[in-house]
This record gives sequence, C-alpha cells and structure tokens, in this order.
Amino acid sequence: MMPTPILVPAASTTSAEVEVSLQTEVVPDADSTPGPGLVPELLVTSLEASLDFWCRLCGFEVLYDRPDEGFAYITSGTAHIMLEQRGSGRNWIPAPLEPPLGRGINFQITVASIQPLLSALDAASWTLFMEPETKWYRTGTTEAGVAQFLVQDPDGYLIRFQASLGRRPTGAGTL
Repeated sequence: MMPTPILVPAASTTSAEVEVSLQTEVVPDADSTPGPGLVPELLVTSLEASLDFWCRLCGFEVLYDRPDEGFAYITSGTAHIMLEQRGSGRNWIPAPLEPPLGRGINFQITVASIQPLLSALDAASWTLFMEPETKWYRTGTTEAGVAQFLVQDPDGYLIRFQASLGRRPTGAGTL
C-alpha cells in the first residue's frame, strides 16, 4: 500500500485552497524523465493551419491537445512547442499583435537532415525565408558546421531548421 502524500500549502494559499488540495492525492508522474527546460508557446491565428504546417510539412507530432481550448503540444525529437489559438483559452498578450508574429526571434530546430523538410515544403509550394546554406560557426577552438534554411509558419514565426555537419578545427575553412 502506497503512503498518502503529505501536502504542505504555500504561505499565500487560502484556507479553501488548502482544503481542496488536502483532498487531492498527488500521484507521481509515471515518466520520470525531465522535460525540456524551455518550451515556447506560440499564439496562432488558426490552430488548424498551424498544425498543418508544423505536423504535415515539418514532421512534428501532437503529443497532446485540448481542442476545446485551441491548444496543442507538439514535438519532433527533443524539440517541443506549444500552439495556442488566439481567442481560445487564456491568451497572455502584452502588446497588440501585428503580423508577422514573433518579430526579432527565430526558433532553431535541429533535425537529422533538412532535405525531407525542403521536399515537403516545395511540394506544398511553401516559400522559404532563406534558401538552404552550409554555414560554419566558430565555437571556441572548433567550428560547428550546419546545413540550414529558414521558413515562416502561417503566422510569420521564423523557423531555422538545421542539420549538423560535424566539427572541424578553427581556421580549417572560410567562415
């Protein structure tokens, strides 16, 4: 028999919240693997259009969703993203939203190869923001090589898909 967990309420918890929390048994998570330390939540205008882009074209899968709240949690390998439809659920909007959304940020997503994504986007006639390139970035005494391209999702969020080309000593090629 499992012992009943002891719940200690936070100092700011009301007596009504304490009563409710003491009646609720906390069950340890069956998956003890820690999740990612950062998961961006993108506010989108159409969850359906965003899921089509992210899942059909870019290979993500829905880990779980709450359609009645316009929410989906999607993953591809170790990349995790939350999508929330504007006007559904709780939207935290600190300033007026003007397209393209996410100005000033790009989300780098590492993939095994960029070619399948390029093929899927081309077949859908999806315009790339930046054509594929090979780039070597200085990382101290070595350079990290990547094949990469940039694309915008339906709301204008900038996505940089990149595949590793390995490392080489600094100065082995042109930056």
